Amino acid sequence: MLNRASRILLTGVLGLAVAGGAHAQDDTIEFGWTAWSDAEFVTKLAARLINDRTDYTAELVQTDIAPQYQGLETGDIDAMMMAWLPATHEDYYEEVAAGIENLGVIYNGARLGWAVPTYIPEDQLDSLADLSNEEVRSELDGTITGIDPGAGLTALSEEALETYGLDDYMLQTSSGAGMTAALERAVNRDDWIVVTGWSPHWKFGAYDLRYLEDPEGALGGPERVHVLARAGFDASYPEISAMLTRMYLPIDQLQNYMFQARETSYDEAISAYIEENPDRVNYWLTGEI
Repeated sequence: MLNRASRILLTGVLGLAVAGGAHAQDDTIEFGWTAWSDAEFVTKLAARLINDRTDYTAELVQTDIAPQYQGLETGDIDAMMMAWLPATHEDYYEEVAAGIENLGVIYNGARLGWAVPTYIPEDQLDSLADLSNEEVRSELDGTITGIDPGAGLTALSEEALETYGLDDYMLQTSSGAGMTAALERAVNRDDWIVVTGWSPHWKFGAYDLRYLEDPEGALGGPERVHVLARAGFDASYPEISAMLTRMYLPIDQLQNYMFQARETSYDEAISAYIEENPDRVNYWLTGEI
């Protein structure tokens, strides 16, 4: 169940429930997305292909993750391309699964974890269990640097604090951009930092990082990222539904283009992807191998 703030966000930020219904323009497809680097790349890639190669128009609506699930259930958005299953978004997904459409997996091998710069000695900090050491806690100022308050990773990280008895730590939430900004500051100073992280992410190309071991499995295992759509989407947009169902990117390839997007821009990296992978893109659009 979404809290009141999330419902206000869904109505105010999405701003889709206008007079005449959210889908008054049948040629316009509205994608929800959150500013996570993997979601930004795949969502903007799909939107580019729809806008440039089909007779439809894709519009992107940026908001937190919880309102996107609610938006699919109510039909206020058409699709989202960032459902981490089976664990990360389990609670959100189970709430709405019966009333939406799952268009399949867009990439495999995703994972969550807490990451540290490799200059932090492994013999001092190699595992989440090591965080209970008082010297380690002091070096980190009792802080784990996180992302959005509503993210599934945030909820799992809060559970991890309980699992490992890290009562003296604070999970500092902000955003994906806030987390990477804090990481960059720490790396530039050789300071200790633990960030909540996920793969794929451009930061693993930008910095020398490693995941901490999670012997209790508090942060879950391998994940698959799914494309979800509102009920009736396939019947309304069969061509686009088929395209989204066929879209699949190997995770290493995705991460490379995400890093390229960081170094240049998402528009440039998406243009490069389309130019450098014509057969794959053609298959997505037409189903022809």
